[in-house]
Amino acid sequence: MLKKSITSTCNRVNQQRILFNCSRSFHKTQVDELKDDKCSIRKGPYGDFLHTSLTIEKTTNPLTKPAWEGLVFGKQFTDHMLEVDWNSEKGWSNPKIVPYHDLTLPPSCSSLHYAIQCFEGLKAYKNGEDVFLFRPEMNSNRLNRSCARLGLPNFQGEEFIKCMAELVKVEKDWVPAKKGYSLYIRPTVISTERTLGVLPPNNAKLFVICSPVGPYFKSGFAPVKLLADPKYVRAFPGGTGNAKVGANYGPTIMPQLEAIEKGYSQVLWLFGADHQITEVGTMNIFFYRIADNGEKELITPPLGEVILPGVTRSSVLHIVKNEFKQPAREVTYTMEDFIKDVENGRILESFGAGTACVVAPINAISYQGKEYPIPVPPKEESLAMKLWDRILSIQYGEVPHEFAHNVEDIISGKSKWNPQSY
Repeated sequence: MLKKSITSTCNRVNQQRILFNCSRSFHKTQVDELKDDKCSIRKGPYGDFLHTSLTIEKTTNPLTKPAWEGLVFGKQFTDHMLEVDWNSEKGWSNPKIVPYHDLTLPPSCSSLHYAIQCFEGLKAYKNGEDVFLFRPEMNSNRLNRSCARLGLPNFQGEEFIKCMAELVKVEKDWVPAKKGYSLYIRPTVISTERTLGVLPPNNAKLFVICSPVGPYFKSGFAPVKLLADPKYVRAFPGGTGNAKVGANYGPTIMPQLEAIEKGYSQVLWLFGADHQITEVGTMNIFFYRIADNGEKELITPPLGEVILPGVTRSSVLHIVKNEFKQPAREVTYTMEDFIKDVENGRILESFGAGTACVVAPINAISYQGKEYPIPVPPKEESLAMKLWDRILSIQYGEVPHEFAHNVEDIISGKSKWNPQSY
């Protein structure tokens, strides 16, 4: 029995390694549906969950909704959640939407001891009676890759998105009908295995909770100052920097506190002996600069093992290249490069990009005891603000766009998934 169990576990881990490695090639081509059988364990003897098997149990004690203007990020939760359990013998259980509740986990649960968990973050946006999700297929794909990296089970992406859309539909009244406000959605997958052994889990849970949120900048855009300290790194080659796992986030708290104590809002994460710029806080970073040929260009660090492939990052690059018709490229950019650009007056502006804020203007970077100022153009001249306006108009369904998906269309199967390359 032990030999059989080990063999089964090894087979599953090998299949997940294939998924993680193949996912890059999957995203290099556009596909009509969210699946890639050559890179998935879905054909394995583990079962899958389907939207058609979803059950919904509505609460008998609905919460009183708060005033949207007083929302604090991640503090208020909605009435319901989505749950699906998995074990290595039976596969996935039927998905269910149930009243929001606390989880019951054993103290020996391996996700508590070894951070065998991953998560996602996306939002639902309301425009009149319509509710939209912004590129949810990218979050689903990334969650699947994160699961594979940790030895957690994978799932069929389109079925998951449909179930998630059903949850948003149930919680439609929790989506604020006000621009700048939205319903934050947090999918999570955790090991529920009872063991102190560092092993691939044979039991896991996928759940999704929701939280109404207000605008990131409540009183207008406030540029942020960054602290770049090379003694701290967020990620390293061979690690999990390009997966969205909880273990990447806990170690950033202490450096963040240090930055705040020194008067800075966020940490600028550096990597390598040449102090390559990677990310800012929990966001991807962009620099709008004058290139060697005299043209204006937008640059961002290239994806690899130390940078998370952000959905907003991908969207910014797509919009700048294809809609604004401006040069945008991925390039290794060091602190030395940045300082030279500042000294030569080549930096036009800089901003972080992520789900929470869309874009966050940057007005200074402190590095090795010196603060380097960054211009913050007026709104009518700012590329960051132009991107903010454009992305919000897509997210709220104000203009038809392939990135915005009405939850009713997702549930009915009308949405066409066409993931862009990261």
